[in-house]
Amino acid sequence: MPEPTPLALPEGHPFGPHNLPYGVFSPGDAPRRVGVRLGDHVLDAGSLAAELGSPHAALLTGPTLNPLLAAGRPVWSEVRAALTTWVTDPVHHPAVERHAHPLGEVSLHLPFEVGDYVDFYASEHHASNVGRIFRPDAPTPLTPNWKHLPIGYHGRSGTVVVSGTDVVRPSGQRKAPADPAPVFGPSVKLDIEAEVGFVVGVGSERGRAVPLEAYREHVFGLCLLNDWSARDIQAWEYVPLGPFLGKSFATSVSAWVTPLEALETARVVPPARDEALLPYLDDSSAEPGGYDLRISVEINGEVVSEPPFTTMYWTAAQMLAQTTVNGASLRTGDLYGSGTVSGAEAGQRGSLLELTWNGERPLELGSGERSFLEDGDEVVLRAWAPGAQGVPVGLGEVRGTVVPGA
Repeated sequence: MPEPTPLALPEGHPFGPHNLPYGVFSPGDAPRRVGVRLGDHVLDAGSLAAELGSPHAALLTGPTLNPLLAAGRPVWSEVRAALTTWVTDPVHHPAVERHAHPLGEVSLHLPFEVGDYVDFYASEHHASNVGRIFRPDAPTPLTPNWKHLPIGYHGRSGTVVVSGTDVVRPSGQRKAPADPAPVFGPSVKLDIEAEVGFVVGVGSERGRAVPLEAYREHVFGLCLLNDWSARDIQAWEYVPLGPFLGKSFATSVSAWVTPLEALETARVVPPARDEALLPYLDDSSAEPGGYDLRISVEINGEVVSEPPFTTMYWTAAQMLAQTTVNGASLRTGDLYGSGTVSGAEAGQRGSLLELTWNGERPLELGSGERSFLEDGDEVVLRAWAPGAQGVPVGLGEVRGTVVPGA
C-alpha cells in the first residue's frame, strides 16, 4: 500500500485546508521550525514559503511563532491565504509534498515564546459549582463581583509546557480545616482544569486600554489549555492574595494554535447578561463574541466529561479588555486562559473538583476509583469546532501524564 500523502485527505478531515493551524516542530535532530498541520502531516512552512517566493518567508523560518504573531492581522491574513492556495491549487502540490513530514516522524514543541500568562474564571457554571462546594451556606454561590467583571489572576509563564510533557506532582504546605497545623508534602488533591487559551500577537502601549472592538487586531488564535491545580495547596495558601504554588507548577497547552480566521463559522452569541455591564465590557451591540467549541476530557482513555464552550459567560474580547483596562500593556506571545469550562450538566464539568464534588463522589473508572489524580494517570483534552458545510475544525489535544515528585 502506498504511503499516504498530505494532500490525500478523506472528506471532512478536521485538519484539512479549512483549518491549517500553526505549530513548531523538528524532524529528527534538525533545528526547530514553524509548521502548519495538514491532515496527519506537518508542512515546513518556512521552506515551502521560500521555495514559492513568499515575501513572508522570513516570518516562518524561526524556532517560534513569535515573529509571525508580531506581524499583525493583515500579514496573518496574507500568509493564511497563501497557505490555502498552496495546499488547494494542484500547481503547487509537488512543492507541498516535498516539504511535508508525517506527524509520527517529528517532535512537536511549545509553539510560541510565552510572554505573560493570565488565567480567568469565566464560566458561570464552574464558579457556581465552586461556590456551592466551598460556601454551601452562602445565599448565592457567586461572589458579588462575578457578573460585573471577568475575574482573573496572573500566573507563571515559565511553566507553560507543550502537550506531551509529563507533569510532576507538586509539593507544598497543606492544611485541612480540622488539622491543628499545616504539613508539607506532595499534593493529594491534584486536579485538572479544561480550558481554552488565547494567544496574543500584536502588543499594546502601556497606559492604553484595548477596547472590545480591537480584540481581533491583537489576538492571533487559540489553543487548548490544561491549568493543572493542586487543590489542597491552593486552599491553604490563597487567602487573601489568590493562587500561587497551587497553580504555578504546570500549565499545558496544545502543540497547535488555531488562527481566529479558521473559526469564523464557530462564533456564537454568549449567554444573556442579567446584570448591566459598564461600557468597556458592554458587548450588547458587538459582533458575536463566543465560540462553539466542543471539548472532551479523558482520564486513562475514558471520557469523563464533555464541557461546552458556548456556555462561557465572559468572552475572549471581554477578558482582553479587562486585562488592559488599567493600562497594563500586551506583549507578543501573551497567553490568557478562559478558566475551567463547565456546562450545566454533571457530565459537562471541566475539573475533578466539580466532577467528584471535592472528592465526596468519586468517579468509577476502569483504572479504579478516582477523587483526584494519581501518579501514572494520563489526562487528554481534545476539542473541535463546527466549520463551514459541517466540516469540523480540529483543535488538537493537550496530553499530560502525572509523575511522582522528587
